[in-house]
Amino acid sequence: MTKITTRLTASARDVAQSLLSLSFNMAGLVAGALIASYFDLISAVPWALLIYPGILSIRGAIGGLFSGRVSTALHIGTIKPKFTENTRYAGVLFHSITALTLISSVAMGSVGSLFSLFVTGANALDALRIMLSVTAAMGASIVFISPITFWVSVVSYRRGLDPDIVVYPIISTVADIVVTACYLAMLGLVIQFPEASWWVLGLIDLVFVAFVGRRLREDMKEKDFVETIREFLITLFFVSLIVNVTGSALSRITESIGRRPEVYLIYPALIDTVGDVGSMVGSTATTKMALGLIPSRLSTMRQHLGEIRSAWAASVVMFGVYSATSSLIYGLGVFRGLFLRLMVTNLLVIPVIVLISYAVAIETRRRGMDPDNFIIPIETSLSDGITTIALLLVISLGVG
Repeated sequence: MTKITTRLTASARDVAQSLLSLSFNMAGLVAGALIASYFDLISAVPWALLIYPGILSIRGAIGGLFSGRVSTALHIGTIKPKFTENTRYAGVLFHSITALTLISSVAMGSVGSLFSLFVTGANALDALRIMLSVTAAMGASIVFISPITFWVSVVSYRRGLDPDIVVYPIISTVADIVVTACYLAMLGLVIQFPEASWWVLGLIDLVFVAFVGRRLREDMKEKDFVETIREFLITLFFVSLIVNVTGSALSRITESIGRRPEVYLIYPALIDTVGDVGSMVGSTATTKMALGLIPSRLSTMRQHLGEIRSAWAASVVMFGVYSATSSLIYGLGVFRGLFLRLMVTNLLVIPVIVLISYAVAIETRRRGMDPDNFIIPIETSLSDGITTIALLLVISLGVG
């Protein structure tokens, strides 16, 4: 009886901690509200909606890598839980994240430009503007997101919370708001000041490139920096393709349901929540493997069921909260249909993303690579695409 009571107490604690983490996704409704409010601005630029999910995913992938690495490093002691005079590892990690943001921006802009040429009929001038806009939005966002990530990681660790569970859900939401605001600002420049925007976007990009380039010669001498860049580049190509498919699916949703603010309001929070579930499962599994508590085998998922159940249960609660919140804002008449759509979407995507996260953790460890460089970047990008496609499927089949 004592063992059962202990298990129930631990399970309740895990659910509460997971729910606390996912509750920060409510702030993701701010990003959704920005999209819903400025939908006319986005609609005025043919490629804007196509590129938007990609920006969220790439920013989430890099933020996930950073938060995952910091969380594991705090557990094993390679980063100290303090804000100044930290380890060399912490500094190198900061520099690698900045460089990866620039590399990913160029990659995302290039693939997004090519995709837009075929999907929206964009021309060469549009392709260049996409490249400049994406890089500027990402460069502006990192000024805020990286320091906040480190601060949340250290504070949560100091207060006895598990950074593997707490940090990424908080940061992914903050990042969505920041990068959405930066992206809308760049689009506003393009529309309101079409000629001057070339110079402004170019200047932001130039500063970004100069900042990365100034440190690159020294950073390239660091093994951790080189390995982080090399390992992330393995996933970057696939992530770039995935996020553009996500953009196409979101465009199809727009075609299917028209302008429905109750859906756009919760869209960033939905993809955040699914990605957060994957990050919780993957990060906690990675830490257990790094500490030698569980072996790197798929069969050990049974030993990780507590974390999986807790994260999934919390996601179900949050999907229900999103439905209720959107309905209160846009009319109670949409609640039943929206609630059913979200519950079916949750049932479709959570098992898939949990399996992907766990499998990536195992496979990367078996190959001698750092799982934190792969798990969150891969699963967040896939979760964005899978969630968007599942939502499109549910809407197309008339659920709700």
